[in-house]
Amino acid sequence: MRYFVTLPSREERAVDIVHLPTGGTRIVVDGESVDADAEQADGAWNVRVGNRVLDLWLDGEPPNVRFVASGARLEARVESERSRMHGGSNAVARSGGEVCAPMPGRVVKVLVSVGDAVAAGTPVIVVEAMKMENELCADGDGTVHEICAEPGQNVDGGAVLLRLE
Repeated sequence: MRYFVTLPSREERAVDIVHLPTGGTRIVVDGESVDADAEQADGAWNVRVGNRVLDLWLDGEPPNVRFVASGARLEARVESERSRMHGGSNAVARSGGEVCAPMPGRVVKVLVSVGDAVAAGTPVIVVEAMKMENELCADGDGTVHEICAEPGQNVDGGAVLLRLE
């Protein structure tokens, strides 16, 4: 299963978790395999990544998950690929206010123009993927700075569709 994790820095990471027939798990982050495992103990998760071990306390439900790790209290957005395809979250933004395609598809409509002011949650573009139209929304308040796609254009997953300032 693929997950998209947006860190507090607003950097998004693609995380693939593959359950192997042997009973093990393979974890791939941004295309690179990671030697990691986790087990739950005393209300926390004991997580090993490479040679580093940390205790992780989780709170909340996806997509907004709060956690405590190494003495820091943080929040991350965790979305499954499935929830993105079926409307679980339409806000797909990266640092710098980029609205990106959550998966390969075809741009159906651009709902804004350069210079338009938009509020968080405002629909800005519609992308068709897997025979479903997905209305993508601004993740934050801003002004449309650049439109990088046009109706009828095929786009790759992760492609920048428009930029907000």
